Amino acid sequence: MFPDLPAVSATVIVYVLTGLAAVVVVLTRVRLGRPQKAGRLEVGRSLLNLHTGAGGLALVVWVTFLVAPESSTLGGSVVGLAAIGLWWVVALAGLLILVRWLPSRGRHAAEERSDGWSQGPGLSVLAHVGMLVGVGVFTWAYLTQVV
Repeated sequence: MFPDLPAVSATVIVYVLTGLAAVVVVLTRVRLGRPQKAGRLEVGRSLLNLHTGAGGLALVVWVTFLVAPESSTLGGSVVGLAAIGLWWVVALAGLLILVRWLPSRGRHAAEERSDGWSQGPGLSVLAHVGMLVGVGVFTWAYLTQVV
């Protein structure tokens, strides 16, 4: 009569985390794509492009996997595994992007810059550590066949 509540709750959490992951990918691109960037170190354009490209592709492949019927090729395990792999690339690239906040020492060390989004690395840490946790949840949900 009632659906399995833990499975429904886990599915809802996966969908919510998918939306939040999309926000992290887009806001990272917007924030670091401008000339004035926050942090102490400059992040290379290729790392930002990797984060954005893998994030966009991961989002498309993951949502396709989530909404496709299990009996179809798009709902199959290969598509899900590809999406999980892409999400891990995004999470690792995001953690590398956090390097810009590491303190630098020395006579020629750059001072911390602010960009008006926040005071310090709090927003970036929340987003990218949250992405790491979210990808862990995606992996768990995939491996336990919740989604």
